[in-house]
Amino acid sequence: MAIAKAERLMNLALCLLGTRRPLSKRELRDSIEAYVEASGPGRGAASGPGRGAASGPGRGAASGPGRGAAGSDDSFNRMFERDKDDLRELGLVIETVENLDGEVGYLARRDSNRLPPITLDAEEAAALGLAAKVWQQARLAGAASGALQKLRAAGLPEGVDPYEAHGALEPRIPVHEAAFEPLMLACRDRRPVLFEYRKATAARPETRHVEPWALECWRGHWYLAGWDRDRGAERVFRLSRITGKVRSRGTAFTAPVPDVVTVRETVASWAGEIADRSALIRLRSGSGYPLRAKATAVRELGGGWDELEIPYGHGLDAWLVEFGPDVVVLEPAELRADVVDRLRAVAKG
Repeated sequence: MAIAKAERLMNLALCLLGTRRPLSKRELRDSIEAYVEASGPGRGAASGPGRGAASGPGRGAASGPGRGAAGSDDSFNRMFERDKDDLRELGLVIETVENLDGEVGYLARRDSNRLPPITLDAEEAAALGLAAKVWQQARLAGAASGALQKLRAAGLPEGVDPYEAHGALEPRIPVHEAAFEPLMLACRDRRPVLFEYRKATAARPETRHVEPWALECWRGHWYLAGWDRDRGAERVFRLSRITGKVRSRGTAFTAPVPDVVTVRETVASWAGEIADRSALIRLRSGSGYPLRAKATAVRELGGGWDELEIPYGHGLDAWLVEFGPDVVVLEPAELRADVVDRLRAVAKG
């Protein structure tokens, strides 16, 4: 059976960490089972003493230098270079040393690959405890609790309880959408995804091909920010509008991933938090208190209606639709048209 890549990388890392002197490619090749298998059957026998005659007539070309040996060498070299790069990407410091004979060797010194001890003061421990409580109702609850237990074993200050309640209000981040976990893993592993998405203005969902960047919780709702391949631009998707399963695609990203701060700003903009102009709406008296809280000006019209001036940014149309018949958009015209389109889509089901 072929040895899994993870096991091969672990064996290579153990060899490099366990040696006191640099090991050559040849030594590593003969020490790791996966590399021996990659060399092809019979390589070890062919290189041993006294095995040439036992090969029988007509076998010399197969066991001696030739296309088979060169092919196995090339296969091993490619595999070894990929594995070495993967270990370095994972954080292992691998040194390349050349001896007096000009032969190149490799080793990973323990002092260069040892993490510093973890020390936490009371404030840091309390912050981590608060983070764990935030995720208590989410799918990350087990991972958060396990991480805290490891930190406690690593020297959490005595008398500090990360789970202790410090106030009457306790933060929670609920995650009810089934798409959260596969999207979280896709963001972590940088894997493009495919899912069905229903826009607020559409009666039916449509397929979206997305390179996921990050998940953000904004005003109690989860959003995915990423690169929409079909539209060739960045987009933000509300997880509650994703229908069906999220399927991953084994291809590489085609667009650069921006800094996380930029992603947060993008989510805020799409969620309607960034406004560069004003809108004029008519609101039924005694309703729409969230809109009233944002209003920059309010005027009583009589007949059970008020006129409000509110900040206008991306996503305001979706928010106004939630108030149904209690809101009438007066201006600008494009906002009024967007709200009418959304209401028509809702009426069509």
